[in-house]
Amino acid sequence: MAARRAVNQSRRLPDSASIPLVSSLHPKSRSTPLLSVGLVLLGAFLLIGYSYSSSGGLASDKEAIHKGEGASCTSEVHRAIPFLKKAYGQTMRKVLHVGPDTCAVVSTLLKEDDTEAWGVEPYDLEDADSSCKRLIRKGFVRSADIKFSLPYRPKSFSVVIVSDALDYLSPKYLNKTLPDLARVSSDGLVIFAGQQRAKVLELAKFGKPVKLRSSSWWIRYFVQTGLQENEAATKKFEQAASKSSYKPSCQIFHLVS
Repeated sequence: MAARRAVNQSRRLPDSASIPLVSSLHPKSRSTPLLSVGLVLLGAFLLIGYSYSSSGGLASDKEAIHKGEGASCTSEVHRAIPFLKKAYGQTMRKVLHVGPDTCAVVSTLLKEDDTEAWGVEPYDLEDADSSCKRLIRKGFVRSADIKFSLPYRPKSFSVVIVSDALDYLSPKYLNKTLPDLARVSSDGLVIFAGQQRAKVLELAKFGKPVKLRSSSWWIRYFVQTGLQENEAATKKFEQAASKSSYKPSCQIFHLVS
């Protein structure tokens, strides 16, 4: 499992705000006791301020998504489900969702007629609520590091939906993760990716800056990976969305291998 905690920058502070460094600025002068006390107090305040900003001042990315501070494409999945149903029709019978808050997505999908759903949470499930734990016990939801091969056979699901996950992976890991997501889907892979104009936290869930890529970047990358646009699903989705004046806040790609 990839680490989700922000790096504690306060561990490096003694190198930049410690008393020996400040004292070394005047090696040939003899500081008065009053000046020394003042420098000690100043250093203490700086340490407290930096410690707060690096540890308590920033919430984790998953917490930010819950609070609506980040660009959550997982919440967009809930809004898009009716249009996905119209785009994929009967083929949307066995669905896998990959992304944070997958329990909520799976619960929504299970309420749809003739739809079975499973979920993969790329982060820990320690703070899962009772309904989510129930889905875990029944085997509908599991936690897995998507940088490695998913524990499913080829074409285990008709449609695979991914949100708030690929934006945090470098091409090094995308080269492995994207083909594996396509491997377990038989009729389509739907990717919800963040918009470049969206506001997001600087710290990513996988410990690296979030990578908000343009649609042209994604399209070139899909081609390089051997994926093609699912033109039929794209057309049906856009038509259904247009009739309901639905405008997604995330980029949505419909793909087939």
